Amino acid sequence: MTGGSGFLGSWLCDRLLKEGHRVICIDNLMTGRIQNIQAYLSLPNFTFWQQDIINPVYIDEPVHQIYNLACPASPKCYQADPVHTFKTSVIGVMNMLELAGRHGARLLQASTSEVYGDPEFNPQSETYFGNVNVYGPRSCYDEGKRAAETLIREYHLHRGVDTRIARIFNTYGPRMRYDDGRVVSNFIVEALKGEDITVYGDGLQTRSFCFYEDLIDGLVRLMHASSEVDHPVNLGNPDEHTILDLAERVIEMTGAKSRLVFSDMPQDDPHIRRPDIACAMRELDWKPKVPLQDGLARTVAYFRQDLQDRGATEVAG
Repeated sequence: MTGGSGFLGSWLCDRLLKEGHRVICIDNLMTGRIQNIQAYLSLPNFTFWQQDIINPVYIDEPVHQIYNLACPASPKCYQADPVHTFKTSVIGVMNMLELAGRHGARLLQASTSEVYGDPEFNPQSETYFGNVNVYGPRSCYDEGKRAAETLIREYHLHRGVDTRIARIFNTYGPRMRYDDGRVVSNFIVEALKGEDITVYGDGLQTRSFCFYEDLIDGLVRLMHASSEVDHPVNLGNPDEHTILDLAERVIEMTGAKSRLVFSDMPQDDPHIRRPDIACAMRELDWKPKVPLQDGLARTVAYFRQDLQDRGATEVAG
């Protein structure tokens, strides 16, 4: 697995280890954290390699499944080094496809709802081609992931590599970085620290938030799906909320006195984001189960402890 010390990657390691699999976790630690996998390092069926997948990866033992989760996922992180972000999505994905080909392994690519850009239709189905700016500040990620899907298709059709593509929509939960810049972590950390909550635009733009447990289950189901699922599959929660609604929930849940302050909308930031998950329901028998209120409660508890461990002087609640 690549990106295995990150937010989702570490939870996927957790799931696979509990199922009795041998896991090789590869991560360059640019955004992943070793503490996310600390509990696994002493396990005999877990190995950690600190490596960047833009360099070729060679593994001597048999490999049956490859989950490719390598790539920063938040705008703050992927815009910090856009050239490296694009390389990860293109050169890195090609390296993992070559690895899969050498071992006869199945590769699952963690793609993204960002391939739809700022969509003109709601909800977004897998047949929608998207509305993406190829020359904007988000292009390194959006276009990188779109190019990765093209590579995967061609390796599958012309080189016989067994592949799966998951288009992941907004996902949240424990082990998110407190400073990663995504809206759920931003709002919770600001509220717990008693700071003003920054809302971009008018706050009426929408997102659909999927708790990590549901998303991990979707990835595992997609990996084990029949060979007929050789097309991208949306994984996300179709329960749509405005950003203002999320902010109000976080303030209420944390007991914070934070005020809402409004700032300019970032360029190309999507105004709507909601998955059509009919394909996942039909072909994977999958749909999210964790309500936003329950998932937020667990995420707030995680960040409260995280901030206390970091020595924050005051934490709300």
